[in-house]
Amino acid sequence: MSKVKSKKVLKVKCPNCKKTFNYYSSEFRPFCTERCKMIDMGQWLDESYTVPVKGTPDDHINIDEFDIDEMDQGFGNFYDDDEE
Repeated sequence: MSKVKSKKVLKVKCPNCKKTFNYYSSEFRPFCTERCKMIDMGQWLDESYTVPVKGTPDDHINIDEFDIDEMDQGFGNFYDDDEE
């Protein structure tokens, strides 16, 4: 008896065009085609899509990067010539 490989089938809708396709046969998953994939990428790049956040980016930054001492970064005396 010969074994026949069965291909997996999972019918899903493309998030962009809503066309139904076999998820496992598309190399552009979760999209049905390269075109839909690129349309989605374009929407991220032109900021049509955003990730919701609370507050502003400046709310999370409270340290001036130029005020950070090398000792605080763990570099210590790594570059000092006075080491014995």
